[in-house]
Amino acid sequence: MVNFIVRAVFAGLGLWLAAQLLDGVSFDDTTTLIVAAVLLGLVNAIVRPIVVILTLPFTIITLGLFLLVVNAAMIGLVAVLLKGFTVDGLGSGVLAAIITGIVSWAGSIVAAEPKKS
Repeated sequence: MVNFIVRAVFAGLGLWLAAQLLDGVSFDDTTTLIVAAVLLGLVNAIVRPIVVILTLPFTIITLGLFLLVVNAAMIGLVAVLLKGFTVDGLGSGVLAAIITGIVSWAGSIVAAEPKKS
């Protein structure tokens, strides 16, 4: 549970940064941002694995680049489900997915537990 909360916090930071840097991503208020981060975590845990498996041939053909489109689609799905969070188009979604992914990756490094030897 703590791991999910930490991941949601970093996803929220990524979404906030994407909204600050990109004109095509916006949210109404802080509550919407928090709900979007939690909803993105749920979508990534439930829907994304199914979509990744279904689109595996495209991912292999594009040497993994299609995963950017999948990640953008997950952010777009959150925007469709949550009123007050908007993503304008695929380009904004892909850039938001890159920004959110980088922030989440950095957060996982920061929040990583030391390995027991």
